[in-house]
Amino acid sequence: MKTTTNTELLYKENVLGNYGLPPITFVRGRGVRLEDDEGREYLDFCSGLAVTSLGHCHPNLVSAVQEQAAELFHLSNLYRNEKQALLAEKLNEKAGGSGKVFFCNSGAEANEGLIKLARLYGQEKPGAEGQVYKIVCADNAFHGRTFGGMSATPKPNVQNGFRPLVEGFSFAELNNLESFAAAIDDQTAAVFIETIQGEGGIYPATTEFLQGLRKLCDEKGILLLIDEVQCGIGRSGKFFAFEKAGIEPDAIGMAKGLGGGTPIGAIWMKDEYAGLFKPGTHGTTFGGTPLISAAALAVLDTIESENLLQNVSQNGAYLLEALQVLKAEYPEYLLEVRGEGYMVGIQLSESPMDLVTLLRGKGLIVPPAGNNVVRFLPPLVATKSDIDEALSIFKEGVQERAAQ
Repeated sequence: MKTTTNTELLYKENVLGNYGLPPITFVRGRGVRLEDDEGREYLDFCSGLAVTSLGHCHPNLVSAVQEQAAELFHLSNLYRNEKQALLAEKLNEKAGGSGKVFFCNSGAEANEGLIKLARLYGQEKPGAEGQVYKIVCADNAFHGRTFGGMSATPKPNVQNGFRPLVEGFSFAELNNLESFAAAIDDQTAAVFIETIQGEGGIYPATTEFLQGLRKLCDEKGILLLIDEVQCGIGRSGKFFAFEKAGIEPDAIGMAKGLGGGTPIGAIWMKDEYAGLFKPGTHGTTFGGTPLISAAALAVLDTIESENLLQNVSQNGAYLLEALQVLKAEYPEYLLEVRGEGYMVGIQLSESPMDLVTLLRGKGLIVPPAGNNVVRFLPPLVATKSDIDEALSIFKEGVQERAAQ
């Protein structure tokens, strides 16, 4: 029987319990592997919730952080730092080459910036604040836990206890263009969606829907804002998941995998809207510091130098196909397989928590999503061999749960 460790006691006595008591103390990570304080190894297909894009302690990322830490950690954004400028240039190229970038600390902050952009854009249209301010989001969305993010997230478990929320948000059905068109009125400033809904259970927006939504926003004279916090930075097999549709959003929120484990968020917006932000309208203390920008540059350079988009595209297709085969073996337990690249959801006939716990005991770390979905979010460096190992463990777990 495992004895309570000092770390467990420290958590119980000092750490806020909003996550519950974490079941494991991890002490080391390398690549796709984690090791706990008892020396046991796990295959990590959670990636810190789609954050550790290069796996754990990738030498390129470690070197970049060490070298920058020896030179300069932090500057106020009142001053220039070269690494931030270089990172902005790279992200601008990825997004289309004619925009501006703002750096912050997280996906929630990036999404708050997108909401503020919509408000500023709406104010320009009628020339009066508060006349055009509404944002149409998707049912089942998740955009963060700030007040703006919660208001854009139509989930009772996120919103309960925090009302009144920010007004002006309405919701339409993902992949239903008519539903979105019906939700837009004369006070609407923007549409705001995830290309692939993550926390909601891995629901991708279709190519046809994204193309139709771009056309609809153009016709209505409103912004198309895309949340790529979880599905961006290579996780879908494209750098941005919306690239599959051949569209260009008006602004993009990103975070998670961009820093490879270091905290960063970013907003890209078209040049024509960048001027809406004047001195004093938005800011950050820690966004785009020399240290964090150096880390993100190392992530982007490694994605390119190690051909990780191709790796994710090829092995992601293999993973989806293998899970579909497994679903056919257990159709009453595995209800649906969804996703793209290394962002895959498996819908179960029960709550995911028992299977997640069972798989953890077998050495596979996977996160739940929604009410009945298990996610596979391996790091972008995961190989076909790693996928096969995860599939083998997952099949064992499915066999046991399906038999009960």
